[in-house]
Amino acid sequence: MTRVEEFAPAKVNQTLHITGKRADGYHLLDSLVAFAAGVGDRVSVEPAENTSLVVTGPFAASVPAGADNLVLRAASLMGASAAITLEKNLPPASGIGGGSADAAATVRALARAHDVPLPDTAALISLGADVPVCMETGVVRMAGIGDKITPAFGPLAWPLLLVNPGVEVSTAKIFAGLTTPDNPPMGADLYDPAYFEFPEWLGRQRNDLEGPARAEAPVIGEVIDAILEETGCRFARMSGSGATCFGVFDTQDQAEDAAQAISARYPTWWARATKA
Repeated sequence: MTRVEEFAPAKVNQTLHITGKRADGYHLLDSLVAFAAGVGDRVSVEPAENTSLVVTGPFAASVPAGADNLVLRAASLMGASAAITLEKNLPPASGIGGGSADAAATVRALARAHDVPLPDTAALISLGADVPVCMETGVVRMAGIGDKITPAFGPLAWPLLLVNPGVEVSTAKIFAGLTTPDNPPMGADLYDPAYFEFPEWLGRQRNDLEGPARAEAPVIGEVIDAILEETGCRFARMSGSGATCFGVFDTQDQAEDAAQAISARYPTWWARATKA
C-alpha cells in the first residue's frame, strides 16, 4: 500500500423533492445532485498497522471523534488499517455532503490503495444515505432513500456560488418540520440543455426542506436574498437540509466577484465560487 489521496467535493442538491416516508423512518426523495469543482475536503491514506485519523483544515474542530466518525466507520467497512488524514475545508452540518463525502473519499482511497472492489450500495447506505451519491461524479439523479442513482447529463456549465452563514442545522429537525412527506417528484422533464436554460428549469423544481429549514434558521432567507442581489445571479436556493445555499450565475467572474463581495459584507459567512 502506498499513499493515496482522494478529493471529497461538496455535494450540491440543485433540487430536493421529498416524495414519501417508509415504515422504517427513511424518507424517499428525488434530487438532482452536482459536485463542486475544487471546493471540498481531502482524504489521504498511508500504510499503518492500526487505523488512526488526523484532522487538519479550517473546520477541523467540527469533526467528531470516536466511533461515530464517518471516516473511521468507512475504514472499518473496508476492513483496512491505515493512517488517515482528513483536510476539513467544508463547514459542518451544512447540507453539502461533508461527512458523507469524506466517508466516500475514504472508501475510494482504501479501495485504490489495496486494489479491492468498492462496496455495494447497501453497504455504503449503512454509513449514511448520502454516501452512495458521494461516490459519483458529474450530475446525477438520486432517488429512493439515496440508493437509486442514475447519470443525468454532463457538466452543468453554469457557474455556482456556495454560501454558508456559519449556522449548523439539525437534519432530523428539518425533516420533522415537513408539513407532509408525500410530495411530487421532479417529473419526466429532467433538465436538457438543448431545450431550456438551467435556471429556468430550476425555477419549476423545489427543495421541500427549505421551508422547515428557514423556520429553524431564518438566516437562510437572508443568505438567499444576499445571493440574489449579486450581479449575474439567475437563481438561488438552499442545498440539502441547509444551511448552505447556492446561486447560479451567468459567468464565472460574476460568481467570483459575488463571493468576494459577500465575504466582505458578511465576514462570518463562508462563500466560495465554483462550477459543477
